Amino acid sequence: MTSTLRLRRALPAGLAATLAFALATTAALPAFAQTPPPPHREAVIEVSGEGRAAVAPDMAILSFSVVTDGKTAREALDGNSKAMTDVLGALRTGGIADRDLQTSGFAVNPQYRYPENNNGTEPPTLIGYQVANTLTVRLREIAKLGAIIDQAVTLGVNQGGSIQFTNDKPEATLNEARKAAVADAITKARTLAEAAGVKLGRVIEINENAGRPEPMPMARAMAKDMAETSVPIANGENNYNVTVNVTFAIDP
Repeated sequence: MTSTLRLRRALPAGLAATLAFALATTAALPAFAQTPPPPHREAVIEVSGEGRAAVAPDMAILSFSVVTDGKTAREALDGNSKAMTDVLGALRTGGIADRDLQTSGFAVNPQYRYPENNNGTEPPTLIGYQVANTLTVRLREIAKLGAIIDQAVTLGVNQGGSIQFTNDKPEATLNEARKAAVADAITKARTLAEAAGVKLGRVIEINENAGRPEPMPMARAMAKDMAETSVPIANGENNYNVTVNVTFAIDP
């Protein structure tokens, strides 16, 4: 009878402990690893709507300058100050409040004469100084604009003349543009839903982008004002544009 001798080698203590921990951890795991399902994304329709509303301006912002030259900076400044004082006095007499008068620029600059064809060898010659004083006026009675420009030029204004027509309180006009923009977005969304054969649901999100007013010339001019002043003025209309981005749900 043959007997077989089997030798069993004992594992090191550290390796045995590690193996026991791995087996215990594996036994504690669930039979199958489950990946959580992706979050449900609601079906939506995203559209943009545009709305526009026009209104005649009720305010004009006028910017002009008094520019004077002199042999010295003092001479140029004195002449400029006198002319601007006369302009400000006339504006106040005409009913313009101090809160609507603002100095928006002031500069004193030397004036040089540059020699011709000197190849940079001869320096320029100082011939005097120039002072520029810029005034910004908010005019709340547009009918007076032509007369004010005429009077200002007579008193010394000799540069500038930019005019911006705006509205003091455009909120009501902007609200009209907002309503038109939302209505436009709803119409577009309904058209898309109908074409896709789905039913339009609730509004999820609305974002607004309000634009600046855009002056739009009108065919009719201010005939009465043109007849009463020496400077013809046509104020036209301001367009207020609003764009909205609207997200609608799709009903299941």
